[in-house]
Amino acid sequence: MGDSTQMEVQPVSEPGSLPPKPVFEPLKAHEISDGRVQFRKIPVPPHRYAPIKKAWLDIFTPVHEQMKIDIRMNLKSRKVELKTRADTPDISNLQKSADFVHAFMMGFDVVDAVALLRLDELYVESFEIKDVKTLRGEHLSRAIGRLSGKGGKTKFAIENATKTRIVIADTKIHILGAFSNIKVARDSLCSLILGSPAGKVYSKLRAVTARLAERF
Repeated sequence: MGDSTQMEVQPVSEPGSLPPKPVFEPLKAHEISDGRVQFRKIPVPPHRYAPIKKAWLDIFTPVHEQMKIDIRMNLKSRKVELKTRADTPDISNLQKSADFVHAFMMGFDVVDAVALLRLDELYVESFEIKDVKTLRGEHLSRAIGRLSGKGGKTKFAIENATKTRIVIADTKIHILGAFSNIKVARDSLCSLILGSPAGKVYSKLRAVTARLAERF
């Protein structure tokens, strides 16, 4: 009896006996892209010419110095052009920089959009009012008014409660934030579009954000 119990214990291998995990050096940008230079081009809408001219240094500095990506404004094609350099540490920096510039073109402030460069879990989601409900004329104007609220009060309340940033550009809505937070903000905005009063949306928002806070 005693021997059989010893026999059962013996086959259990110790964690130290496992072969060591292979350690790979991180790939360089030029190795991933076969040494080819990678490009991105972001068109500049006419209404964003003046803002990009004003904020150019704030856009150029983090992209060129921190992400090690070359950036320039092509005045002929009216596009912001980005390309990798020999010293670009990670190929994903190019896409992050493109997302950052694209978010600025959508209407986000540089200080908000720059978070896309520093945090991996941030996204931008866009949708139109007509995707939620087909509205025309005064009904559409009232829906846009409900989304913003008096002096932008409703929009700021949703932003602060969900830790997101929202841009309402005519009938398009852009939300910048983490995936779960975007969902909460989008649900609140959809309720407003469908005609829910702001008070009802606030109370639902408080309940959801309280649950999110408990989870974390």
